[in-house]
Amino acid sequence: MNRIIFILCLSVNFLIAQQTEFVDFKHVESVLLFNQIKVDSTVFNSYQVKFDILKHTDSVYLDAQNMKFMNVALNKTPVKFKNDGNKLIIYHSFKANSTHTLNFLFFASPKKAMYFIGWDNESQNQLWTQGQGKYTSNWLPSIDDMNDKIEFDLTIVAPKGYQVVSNGSMVSKRETPTYDLWQFDMQNPMASYLVALVIGKYEKKVEHAKCGIPLEMYYYPEDSLKFEPTYRYSKQMFDFLEEEIGVPYPWQNYKQVPVKDFLYAGMENTSVTIFADSFVIDEIAFIDKNYVNVNAHELAHQWFGDLVTETSGTHHWLQEGFATYYALLAERDIFGDNYYHWRLYDYAQELLAQDQAGQSTALLNPKSSSTTFYKKGAWVLHILREKVGDKAFKLAVKNYLEKHAFKNVETTDFISEVEKASGLDLKSFVADWLESKSFLYEDCINALKSSSDEISKMLQLDEQLMFSSHSINSSINSYWEQAESSELKRRLFLKDETRLVHDSIFKKALNTNDIKIRQAIALTKSEISEALKTDYESLLEDDSYVTIEAALYNLWKNFPQERQKYLNKTKGVQGFKDKNVRILWLTLALITEDYNAEFKTQYFEELTYYTSPVFGFEVRLNAFQYLNQIKACHDACQVNLEQATKHHNWRFSKFAKELVKQYQ
Repeated sequence: MNRIIFILCLSVNFLIAQQTEFVDFKHVESVLLFNQIKVDSTVFNSYQVKFDILKHTDSVYLDAQNMKFMNVALNKTPVKFKNDGNKLIIYHSFKANSTHTLNFLFFASPKKAMYFIGWDNESQNQLWTQGQGKYTSNWLPSIDDMNDKIEFDLTIVAPKGYQVVSNGSMVSKRETPTYDLWQFDMQNPMASYLVALVIGKYEKKVEHAKCGIPLEMYYYPEDSLKFEPTYRYSKQMFDFLEEEIGVPYPWQNYKQVPVKDFLYAGMENTSVTIFADSFVIDEIAFIDKNYVNVNAHELAHQWFGDLVTETSGTHHWLQEGFATYYALLAERDIFGDNYYHWRLYDYAQELLAQDQAGQSTALLNPKSSSTTFYKKGAWVLHILREKVGDKAFKLAVKNYLEKHAFKNVETTDFISEVEKASGLDLKSFVADWLESKSFLYEDCINALKSSSDEISKMLQLDEQLMFSSHSINSSINSYWEQAESSELKRRLFLKDETRLVHDSIFKKALNTNDIKIRQAIALTKSEISEALKTDYESLLEDDSYVTIEAALYNLWKNFPQERQKYLNKTKGVQGFKDKNVRILWLTLALITEDYNAEFKTQYFEELTYYTSPVFGFEVRLNAFQYLNQIKACHDACQVNLEQATKHHNWRFSKFAKELVKQYQ
């Protein structure tokens, strides 16, 4: 019996791992029907897939999680099939070099990968998908193996009044009195995890790239004034990346759409990036938290990840390292060389900390951290480009993308192109940077010293500060006087020694107009002397929600007699989309004696309301934290907290579960 079980298991594993050797799925056409935006709202959807048989086999399968099927037909003839809850398996004597068409109806009630937002509360109704790591096969029969690329053409039936966004071009929209039918067309294949769908109430603006590609940018109707700061530099970055990469953008158009309660910052679905609506910002928020880097990162993925896709997690850096690196290049084009080098410096510090904690892994380790895949990957490309030169590097990237377009790649595919373009043997480079788990910090710092005068100056000043025979205050004063750039001055206040700095230096800094230097003081100077009070109070007027939040709390704490003044000055400020300033303000207003006593109940109800599912999880998390700190998470708050433990965002649900324990 044990031998039989072993053979059966081996057969199943063979089926799962080797199907790409036997079958190549080519083209999917599916119609998805939604009669309302709520869970279990779909009816039976239609599906057609065309595929080629590469080798003789007696079965093929589609990944399909917890679905029901009807009218399954192969080449228009009923066919034997099995639905095991994970796969739809089709049994037939398939001959090599034959082409087939499979049709069926299916019903899906997805538990993940498709999320229904807002349908059971007062917030805006949305539906959105997230396939990477969650598997599209939860809502659409597909192939979880990223090595089988398919052209997906979806048609969506959705209620009137909703905008539908999916991969490719919208080729038609037919309207009826009760619903609209949206038809989308892709022209090239992609991995199944990159299929995407968003349904919601949006407006959009369209720009055209230099090459003519339409850039569709979606926004909530109520956020029209936030459109420009949210999407700032989008066209510039698109044009830059297309020229820098040297390969034309590979899809018909490019769309970006914000959604509520997204799982990540953004996701690079083919031709349609979905991103967290916490990046929908106003003019003031832009300086502290903007969408530029995420925007560029997901756009770069349209080449690195979507056009060419890793064969397995071992080569994940080919997607994330490249996207991180090219996003930095796009930001460099906007913000300048110094910005680029400082970002690399910060990445190096993060990688060094990981290395010193004994947590470093090789870049080719599929279990590496995001820090390794993203930031070490970016550093590898920076160092490699310096080693082989711009011309060879750009030629190698171009050849790599063109040779493997719409296919899957491994690290050797890229390295071999760099070796051909440069004439160099890169075995030792691969061993040191890709295969070794160590991070070559000194090599990175030396590279920055040779290219950045600012970083060289900072490292020189750091040495003086460390080995100075003068008093710490005298040394830091010298540092301030010698620091020629605002970035160096800002970084001075982020050092541990800053807590020992004399107020005279803080006073000098507070009298600058540089908003980032002033912000650094707000974030690091928590003890405020009477001599510094007036200058410090001016931070409440800065166009920075980070600065206002930190300064409000520090002033409220240091000068109890002035609390009402500080609260009155900031009472109308909301802050970021997570309402960082407003939620802090409500908390301080509640615990400040004699402040607007007649409004205390109103403040408490508003703060508690922010814990409800009407709001994004970022708002809710802030409200839960503050109510817990002041021991005011009562009945309504706890009901919302219990609901939060079931939230689809695992970080938020984990937080809620930990907090619930305190009330049990």
